[in-house]
Amino acid sequence: MNRNKPTIYFVLPCYNEAEGLEHTAEVLLAKYRGLTGTGKIDETSRILFVDDGSKDATWNIICKLHESDPTVFGGVKLSHNRGHQNALLAGLMTALTQGCDAAISMDADLQDDVNAVDEFIHNFKNGDEVVYGVRSARKKDTWFKRNTAEAFYRVFEWMGAETVPDHADYRLMSREALDALSEYHEVNLFLRGIVPTLGYQTSKVYYERGEREAGESKYPLKKMIAFAIQGITSFSTKPLSFVTGAGIISILVAIAMFIYVLVSLGFGHTIAGWGSMMCSIWLIGGLIMVSLGIVGEYVGKIYMESKHRPRYRIETTL
Repeated sequence: MNRNKPTIYFVLPCYNEAEGLEHTAEVLLAKYRGLTGTGKIDETSRILFVDDGSKDATWNIICKLHESDPTVFGGVKLSHNRGHQNALLAGLMTALTQGCDAAISMDADLQDDVNAVDEFIHNFKNGDEVVYGVRSARKKDTWFKRNTAEAFYRVFEWMGAETVPDHADYRLMSREALDALSEYHEVNLFLRGIVPTLGYQTSKVYYERGEREAGESKYPLKKMIAFAIQGITSFSTKPLSFVTGAGIISILVAIAMFIYVLVSLGFGHTIAGWGSMMCSIWLIGGLIMVSLGIVGEYVGKIYMESKHRPRYRIETTL
């Protein structure tokens, strides 16, 4: 592995990014030429776009970019939409098989500051195997998004899972770290939780996240909630212990109600209120449904893991 003048692969998952992909390629090409021109990275470095089964002209644009400069632009087309995490993994593993010294993953919407790449590479040359891009502030986020993100990281940490707060998927991973990542075969991917468990020497680079240049966000509220649930259930079994806790509380409430009935009988207050009965029924019913839902999440994941299906299938590689 060459750290003095490394071969760096920039890996960008793309899903319906046709509207802004050419501009993204232009910005990255300028950064690539600046880094190779100053000798910070080798000329064998590449910009690798991963088309995650897009429905628009994303792949056509990737092909045109490759034709315009095949020594810089590469492409990977998945045969079907497999989600951001699987597309990212496909790109990272492709970079690994192509012999890169390190890979830098980032979003295709240019919200990640490309100028932070210089410090990524500097830290890599100083011996870091993983360099995390961490947001320095969330001033541009809405109040709701900012607070829900902070709550997610607190809950994730409380549940015993390891993560890097305010870090998404903007990071540098050395060849050795990518090698270690390739040994993880789980279907329910949550790279933000997996990468910190790899170990190795790491560092953080702080940057300010910008606005999306073009197109719409691929992570609306519904997907963000699903992504958070995916992360928690992939790395912690604590929610299962909540079922036991809820069951114990229900038993204690039942005992308290039984004592209340005995005391009422002793004092002659034997008229039963329908309100308490209805509340009890709804409480128990709710606890049962929540418990079944939590257990179902884990049973579903066991079901998916037991199939040993491929996480992605590459149709074409440029």
